[in-house]
Amino acid sequence: MSRALVVYESMFGNTKAIAEAIGTALAAEVVEVSDAPDVLPEDVGLLVVGAPTHAFGLSRPATRKSAADQAGAELVSAGRGVREWLDALAPHGRRVTAHAFDTRLRGGWLPGSAAKAIAKRLRALHFEVPERPMSFHVTGTPGPLLVGEPARATAWARAMLTGTPA
Repeated sequence: MSRALVVYESMFGNTKAIAEAIGTALAAEVVEVSDAPDVLPEDVGLLVVGAPTHAFGLSRPATRKSAADQAGAELVSAGRGVREWLDALAPHGRRVTAHAFDTRLRGGWLPGSAAKAIAKRLRALHFEVPERPMSFHVTGTPGPLLVGEPARATAWARAMLTGTPA
């Protein structure tokens, strides 16, 4: 029987909260990216990956430093980011479904998305990415999440289980 794994990067805790809501709905293991395996375990059949949108895409060392300066001692992900983890992730050689999400400011005019970059990298690694990436919204750079976003994450995860569009 296959299991689900949720891997996240989070600076201020917003992406972590979304990852935990998804993990609860999927009954999945939820792992901060620094602790994520570089070789996907054989029993993982569903992978969900999320990160905050930094400078219109996935975080980089410079954007993580900026977030660390803002967060102080409250920083959640102090190690590598999702970008580096996906670069290190070994090919899996089997069918694994994957979904991508991000946290970002709400606004249709804002370009870039960490989730779109994650989905592109997952496809390049030959994961099956069946639907568009999902964004969950924060009120400002440090958050908090907009009201209702964890519930929306739960609904999105449940839709993954049934195969219905979110």
